[in-house]
Amino acid sequence: MSQNEINLRYGMNPHQKEAKIYSEGKLPITVVNGDPGFINLLDALNSFQLARELRRATGLPAAASFKHVSPAGAAVYAPLTPELAKAYFVEGLELSPLATAYARARGADRMSSFGDCAALSDIVDASTAQLLKREVSDLVVAPGYTPEALDILKAKKNGGYLILQIDPDYVPEPIEKRNLFGLTLQQQRNDAVIDASALNHVVTNNKELTEEAKRDLLIALITLKYTQSNSIVYALDGQTIGIGAGQQSRIHCTRLAGDKADRWFLRQHPTALSMKFRQGLSRAEQNNAIDLWLEEELTPVERASWESCFSEVPERLSGEEKRAWLDKLTGVSYGSDAFLPFRDNLDRASRSGVKYVVQAGSSMRDEEVVQAANDYGMVMAYSGVRLFHH
Repeated sequence: MSQNEINLRYGMNPHQKEAKIYSEGKLPITVVNGDPGFINLLDALNSFQLARELRRATGLPAAASFKHVSPAGAAVYAPLTPELAKAYFVEGLELSPLATAYARARGADRMSSFGDCAALSDIVDASTAQLLKREVSDLVVAPGYTPEALDILKAKKNGGYLILQIDPDYVPEPIEKRNLFGLTLQQQRNDAVIDASALNHVVTNNKELTEEAKRDLLIALITLKYTQSNSIVYALDGQTIGIGAGQQSRIHCTRLAGDKADRWFLRQHPTALSMKFRQGLSRAEQNNAIDLWLEEELTPVERASWESCFSEVPERLSGEEKRAWLDKLTGVSYGSDAFLPFRDNLDRASRSGVKYVVQAGSSMRDEEVVQAANDYGMVMAYSGVRLFHH
């Protein structure tokens, strides 16, 4: 295989042939195992940048779980509570810091992470490889693999699991180009460095940013940098808990991400953690059953199918019970890839425990949005940086 070209199975769809990735110089990415496709490379190149930037910003092992060129979840290492370990289906497993970061990234939205691209900031160890082997994942990208980890991963998917290795120190040219409809677009690469200085301009009455909040706001901003716009991220405890990507309206992003954050927290409800599934039900099917448990209503056919997942059918929560549980969700960080045009974004965010906010600022209604943050006692910073990604 050429050092500056890799032929791909096909383009974005099977009927799009003549697909490859190439460079004038040596490619920074190597196919260790498997047969990549076009979208595999889009996910791998975006997700690894996200994991690498999280590592550099926090100094902690980092991971991202990508699907269709946006993250389903992203995280850095932080110890798991017993409740999170159970909700993430890793209860009783001995996880290395890197494996824990991936468990968090995948656990942020297990429904969306099904068949993901896993991006790891560090050399993959056996613990992380074992976790990947048991999950439904299409590929992994990392700066390297221990021999034991490689043996484990090469056995996944009957030997067909896609394993990519990338140079962690690779720096692209400052100008990037893209072909669209036969035309070439050019721009400066988005090499904006996201660090703690993005949180210096606090505009609310409450100016108390905890160290944990600073970490989570940085995670939100860096995740936004690699999420299809418009985008909103909710983060807590070193990980994303809700991502709204690619919506035409910012309030729809906020609602989508907020609903995901709510579901993430409701999955830690005692009823969810004590569910008794019927023998032989896969983890993916268990995930689906928990998700249906959170629906307001089910049709008779849906209910019968849902009930068949359990050896003991769990009680469904009322709206009041859900709200009482969600009121315990606090200290959440919220990031926007651009300015907030209306206060409705913070009105919705407040219902999902948001306490800390970072956004670009410079909206025509900045005063109105700041007032909303003050109404809820939030701390809000202007980053001064727009992070659109397409």
